[in-house]
Amino acid sequence: MRNVCVIGGSRYFGLHLVTLLRDSGVRVTLVNRGSTAPPPGVDHVRADRSDEAGLAAALGGRDFDAVIDQVLYTPLQAAVARRVFAGRTDRYVMTSTMEVYDPATSPLVLTTPGVLVPEEAVDPTGPAARPELPWHDPAALARHADEATRYAEGKRQAEAVLAQDPPFSWASVRSAHVLGGGARDFTGRLAHYTELIAARRPVAVHARPQPTSFVHHEEIAAALVRSAASTAVGPVNAGSPDALDVVALCELIADRLGTTARYRVTEGADASPFSFDRWYPMDNRRAVALGLHFSPAADWLPDAVAEAAALPAQEA
Repeated sequence: MRNVCVIGGSRYFGLHLVTLLRDSGVRVTLVNRGSTAPPPGVDHVRADRSDEAGLAAALGGRDFDAVIDQVLYTPLQAAVARRVFAGRTDRYVMTSTMEVYDPATSPLVLTTPGVLVPEEAVDPTGPAARPELPWHDPAALARHADEATRYAEGKRQAEAVLAQDPPFSWASVRSAHVLGGGARDFTGRLAHYTELIAARRPVAVHARPQPTSFVHHEEIAAALVRSAASTAVGPVNAGSPDALDVVALCELIADRLGTTARYRVTEGADASPFSFDRWYPMDNRRAVALGLHFSPAADWLPDAVAEAAALPAQEA
């Protein structure tokens, strides 16, 4: 690849993605609404990705070897992307999420404890679920579903739009929960856990918390770069091979902090963000077969905790 467009790669692991591409010698064009300037050496196109006419005009005559879309959240945005980038690129990679598998928001998945969830559990080439949701009207959409449901359903339907008779080779990288990055931590959740445990305050967990999947911020960025250079089509799970429940996560954090974790059993919305009462850790065998690399979370999490807590790095 010599020329890549990144849509929305100005924060969190998207910034690492952009600099990784740039430093490998790729010409990078960053598309965003202009609120954040790109890193040095990166071209900048200011446009609202949901505004079809405005996006097409801002891109002008540019074309690309690949597009990596970091901020594709709805089927309407996916439809705009299909029309604007058809003929401009041969490859389109969407940053998706493991939340497409969440049985709390999806009628499509019945996950089985002990069985890692494969990509085919949610097939984007099948009928899109709940196409009646009013994606064009955020206020009406908010009345139909809570934020978690809108996010998961939006990603599922966006994948489905890309998959229907696509005008380019496409892939959706279904990211596990992203951790790491210190002050640029994707969600702030690792810092939340680190602060609780360091202060010896209890972490609210389910009575029988279930495992989920995690990924390091640098490894998900590298996976997106590799996926853009690949010809593999369809969804691919992107996460570390070792699934962790919230207690295992907290024990690793506590060990790095040199303390012990405390817990308080609760249920429902009162539980901490990585405490789940349902099973959906991902199967990453397709990613490995495609040459994507993901280290065990137990290998990279201690350094990520050190960054979150501003601790010195461990000696090798």
